[in-house]
Amino acid sequence: MLSKGCNKFINLKYNIMDSNVQMVKNILKYTFGLVPIVAGLDKFTNILTNWSHYLSNGVVGMLPFDPDIFMMIIGVIEIVAGIIVLTKTKIGAYIVSAWLVLIALTLLFSWTYVDVAVRDLVMAITAFSLAKLSEGNSNVLNK
Repeated sequence: MLSKGCNKFINLKYNIMDSNVQMVKNILKYTFGLVPIVAGLDKFTNILTNWSHYLSNGVVGMLPFDPDIFMMIIGVIEIVAGIIVLTKTKIGAYIVSAWLVLIALTLLFSWTYVDVAVRDLVMAITAFSLAKLSEGNSNVLNK
């Protein structure tokens, strides 16, 4: 009899944990899905910021076209990455994580916007965590 009560408690505990993990996974999925889409779209409008300012002079000097065109290409990549996160969360989260690391490294190498680079590294770790959560063995996690 005591064993049955313990099993119910343990099952309840795991159900609550699975529910919390699923909630965190969904929050991260929609964050890393929607934010890249919005940022990508903004590369065409520059409403949030002038994205070309984040390019180092070295990168601008290597471009065979206007920096605004380059940022629009980046915008398309970000939109696609966001859509992949929303549809294929695990692979999309790995893509966004790698993308954020590349952005951070670019900013660190030029030693501009170091605060943004640090933020992007933290976001990359979080996106990587989403990818790992998406690999979980629990039935709830794989829904």
